[in-house]
Amino acid sequence: MSSENGSGSGGGEGAPPEQLALIRDSVRKAKVPRAKPRTWRGAALAPHLPVARVLVDKGVLHLDRYFDYAVPAELDADAQPGVRVRVRFGAGRHRVRDGRREGGGLIDGFLVERLAESDYSGPLAALAQVVSPEPVLGPELLGLARSVADRYAGSLADVLQLAVPPRNARAEQQPSPAPLPPPQPPAPGSWARYERGAAFLEALASGAAPRAVWNALPGPQWSEEIARAVAATLASGRGALVVVPDGRAVSRVDAALTALLGDGRHAVLTADAGPEKRYREWLAVRRGSVRAVVGTRAAMFAPVRDLGLVALWDDGDDSHSEPHAPQPHAREVLLLRAAQDRCGFLLGGWSCTVEAAQLVESGWARPIVATREEVRTAAPLVRTVGDSDLARDEAARAARLPTLAWQVAREGLRHGPVLVQVPRRGYVPRMACAQCREPARCRHCSGPLEGRDGGALRCGWCGREESAWHCPDCGSFRLRAQVVGARRTAEELGRAFPAVPVRTSGREHVLDTVPGAPALVVSTPGAEPVAEGGYAAALLLDGWAMVGRPDLRAGEDALRRWIAAAALVRPQSAGGTVAVVAEATARPVQALVRWDPVGHAVRELGERAELGFPPVSRMAAVSAPPEALAEFLRSVELPPEAEVLGPVPLPVTAPGRPRRTGAPPPGEQWERALVRVPPGRGAALAAALKAAQAARMARGGGNGGEPVWVRIDPPDIG
Repeated sequence: MSSENGSGSGGGEGAPPEQLALIRDSVRKAKVPRAKPRTWRGAALAPHLPVARVLVDKGVLHLDRYFDYAVPAELDADAQPGVRVRVRFGAGRHRVRDGRREGGGLIDGFLVERLAESDYSGPLAALAQVVSPEPVLGPELLGLARSVADRYAGSLADVLQLAVPPRNARAEQQPSPAPLPPPQPPAPGSWARYERGAAFLEALASGAAPRAVWNALPGPQWSEEIARAVAATLASGRGALVVVPDGRAVSRVDAALTALLGDGRHAVLTADAGPEKRYREWLAVRRGSVRAVVGTRAAMFAPVRDLGLVALWDDGDDSHSEPHAPQPHAREVLLLRAAQDRCGFLLGGWSCTVEAAQLVESGWARPIVATREEVRTAAPLVRTVGDSDLARDEAARAARLPTLAWQVAREGLRHGPVLVQVPRRGYVPRMACAQCREPARCRHCSGPLEGRDGGALRCGWCGREESAWHCPDCGSFRLRAQVVGARRTAEELGRAFPAVPVRTSGREHVLDTVPGAPALVVSTPGAEPVAEGGYAAALLLDGWAMVGRPDLRAGEDALRRWIAAAALVRPQSAGGTVAVVAEATARPVQALVRWDPVGHAVRELGERAELGFPPVSRMAAVSAPPEALAEFLRSVELPPEAEVLGPVPLPVTAPGRPRRTGAPPPGEQWERALVRVPPGRGAALAAALKAAQAARMARGGGNGGEPVWVRIDPPDIG
């Protein structure tokens, strides 16, 4: 057995210090001392480099290292670095026959490198099979995967499961097309609307590696602007990678690239394509036939040759956070790639996250923004409606809309479709006191009370019915829906505007586009369809519920969702109007009115710096049953600067509900602790947590085998 031997990767000048530390650590781990040559016994082995160093597909931390195997002579030609292999591993591995180790179950793996000798002193088992002679794991991808595993306290095998798609033999047998020559550099086009926009394209076309945070203007031009950045990179003879949140965004960038460059210049990587097509496209990229990629989250690992640009659209979208271990975020992976490959970096969106603002504030990236005149030209008029402004007429009361919002909808319907954004789908999912708005809780377990389809109130945790609820804070007996979902809203609006068609777009059925004719389009955040010619107006309902969530990112997320909807509305010069039902004094509401997401993000960043919250600090969440959590925290050797917050109880998962990764099993009470370290100590925190988790797994799970979940950079810490 060999020691751990991560593949090396180069650092990039000007990269964030923590990204460089991870990459340099990967290079250090690649230097493994070689033992003296050994005498081989038994069957014929490969005459040259008879040892294969293999990464087995076992995503457990105490086995996160390479293992050495002997290369039989008959597999010599196919057993090349990067290919998929099968080896014997596990029980029975120590049995020796004819000088070779045999036994154990067959398991998949990747051949990392070939060696003249092994630093393991005992007899080696032989490779059982080369699954395919197609090399799928190059040194660049291996180095990136090791950096991601180290950053997120995960295993290399788990990262490679995300990075390398499953094999499809039929796709592998098909030849990839010949690469096309580089295109001509594109004209700036709508990039000319931004300060430094045209200069960014020129730098990409010249072979430079500019790094930018781009605050896009509202409207549909964003996909064409990304396509021009890709075209400029291809013109320099390099490759480009674009990651967007969902398939609808992929389709828009795909269409823009095809219109600008023609067919055959780029590959599309999404799960919806099916295993054969997706693997065929991935192989075309791996073989160098295609130099540009656009895709969803999994495309962040696409093995693009001579990478010149990585681009990410809307980094605040939840879809960019991988739910499978070790749960990396696409933004952080692309930052690692920008440092490792010394390539350009573009982080774009209509809004601006705190992480994006930090990249600019630190000087690592430059801002690409439009002038205030350009913003006023492109943005709709935004009007605020306090939730206390109840409607004064029967139609408005029926639709639970304040008078101004009802008037905006009525006026907009004269000229085109009107978008109505509601925070959550379904029928009245959660209840609150109608007078003081305190959430309605179960008297038995303090779980949230729900009222579905007009039925009796029922606890969302223990399932008990509640027939005599009253508010413990103000004594009121009246309830209201915390958030009224899309279906209920569509019915109420249909009664208020009986002559207007009503369409809904949400999780069960997402619309891509809607006609430009008058209609009410009720949508949940992220599912808003694009209207032909833009929406005439938009209503953003229940804004208080989005801003008032007990989460660190509540304000940032509310502003991002509002701006994403408002960006689909026609400009103010064309009559476009947005009404947001929320208190006008709230900071996200003011940022929406001024259309200033960058200013909002900068202020949020300043407050988090004072409080020591991410992204200024690095944080990890550890979740487990109480005794297992206490034992784990006692065993981990945290950096001296680390601060442990908590533990606190986690909400109990109701029976029959889907369980998220790291959430407690239904009915079980877990606790969570947050571990915080100052800037520059994130790598040390991840290494300490990974070492403690690996030691715990090697002992068989610690306290009775109870699970302990570790997540670096948890998305919610509220």
